[in-house]
Amino acid sequence: MQLKNSYYFFKEALSPENCQKIIDLGISKIESAKSTGKDVSATTVGDNHKQGLEAKGFRANPQNDITNQELITEHGISENDLEKARYIRDSEVSWLNDQWLYDLVYPYLHDANDNAGWKYEFSCSESFQFTKYGINQFYGWHADGSGDWPARYKRAIPGVTPQDSNGMYPKGFSTDQGMIGKVRKLSMTINLNKPGEYEGGNLKFDFGPHSSGKRYHECEEIRPQGSIIIFPSFIYHQVTPVTKGTRYSLVLWTLGQPFK
Repeated sequence: MQLKNSYYFFKEALSPENCQKIIDLGISKIESAKSTGKDVSATTVGDNHKQGLEAKGFRANPQNDITNQELITEHGISENDLEKARYIRDSEVSWLNDQWLYDLVYPYLHDANDNAGWKYEFSCSESFQFTKYGINQFYGWHADGSGDWPARYKRAIPGVTPQDSNGMYPKGFSTDQGMIGKVRKLSMTINLNKPGEYEGGNLKFDFGPHSSGKRYHECEEIRPQGSIIIFPSFIYHQVTPVTKGTRYSLVLWTLGQPFK
């Protein structure tokens, strides 16, 4: 899909006080989960977080702009394992559902949706994902959703649909009635850090080999604390490795009916 605007951003939209409040809340949730023995490592399809893959011998480097063929020939990844190798990530996460957070950021979602010219229809959002990236942690290339019919959320049936050790259902399943049958339309990322608290850890887009401008773009625009960026969920992106300090971010996905 060709877009006039592939993303839309607001610099320093949230106050330093609100950013710190979110950081404190997210960290407390992570520490609380750890205290009960839960795994707070971020995962993707097939529970393939970085630690688990390394234990199996995977050594792919997803933050580099490499092709599938390079993964096979230079990193020794088999064709059957390409998806796992490319989509590994390394971070810690917690989930937030506080209403004041939705009230705080929803005006920016509506403004971006209108001003960027997308004008997508959406009706609800998922829980906020608070993410903590330490030294050398990252998130490889991925899209948050495809927006078509097969990508819609399916109903999870307690006691029937399998759950992992943390009680989480497989990707694409939910018990939330408002999410059933819907897909991710817009993604939002908020930078919570003060300037200079971390290096690396840039949000980076891949607009595809036939984009009208530069294919890859690192979003330095949102480095100021409290800055918000919003983009269609089908756009490929990554978080480059953090090289110094700790990066904190807040992510939200809005949902609507599949594109027609």
